[in-house]
Amino acid sequence: MASIWTGALTFGLVNIPVSLASAVRAVEKTSFRQLNEEDLAPIKYERVSSVDGEVVPWKQIVKGYEYAKGKYVVVTPEELAKVRTPSSKAVEMMDFVKSDEIDPRYFDTPYYLVPQKGGEKPYALLREALANTDMVGIGKLTLRQKEHLVAVRPIGDALVLELMRFENELVPPSDINFPDTEQQKVRPQELAMAEQLIGNLAEPFDPSKYHDEYEEKLKSLLKAKLKGKKIPDDGDDDDGRREKTKVIDLVARLQESLAASGAKKRSSKHASTTATAKKKPVKATRAKSARKRKAS
Repeated sequence: MASIWTGALTFGLVNIPVSLASAVRAVEKTSFRQLNEEDLAPIKYERVSSVDGEVVPWKQIVKGYEYAKGKYVVVTPEELAKVRTPSSKAVEMMDFVKSDEIDPRYFDTPYYLVPQKGGEKPYALLREALANTDMVGIGKLTLRQKEHLVAVRPIGDALVLELMRFENELVPPSDINFPDTEQQKVRPQELAMAEQLIGNLAEPFDPSKYHDEYEEKLKSLLKAKLKGKKIPDDGDDDDGRREKTKVIDLVARLQESLAASGAKKRSSKHASTTATAKKKPVKATRAKSARKRKAS
């Protein structure tokens, strides 16, 4: 995989040569073009002046900052070059903090830190030290003329660098009116049932279970249309879903959910026990056959 940055990861006097490789892949989503309904010709978008409607050539386009309504100050490429921060060649770990102290809202895009020749041992050393102490390294990286706050954490055999948001990019919860537990009079009985329901539905995280169903249905629709077919209406609409999920009696809904989830859990356990029981005679038969062969 092509690296997007090559430099060093440093902490104290330790210098680890590394490169940066994307930890996520771009998945192509179905997109549409706007067409003229009469002849299905694609619609073009042109750069036109808001004053006379004339097309403006690229060479006449400049960058401007609107400092007041309808008033702009023009900034030239040369001026922008003077204030840009040059790409850094090192990510210096400024602090180490406990992993559970960082609000998940700060994390943005993950990248793999890939050790370069000669950096394998200090790379492994830092990875194991972070894993054993449950710490995350915090530093800064300048990438594509933009300064980023970053976190370095171990995930399996890899060190992952995550671009982070700065504090002023987050919306404080106090800016939004969230329900207060005491004001909503959440009763211990309701809380106990909700916790039990969560326990019944608890499963190990398996990302392969989750799919982009809209994208899958969209592709099926396009495939059917290309073959001249029409897909049936499944009758599922937003109004119907909203009506189904409308809470009338919270306790009654919790009790119904507990009964359903409990039955599902018992069924799953029964299926697992049955499968295990079916396997046992096979093992016994194999052992018996082996003894017979040995005796003969």
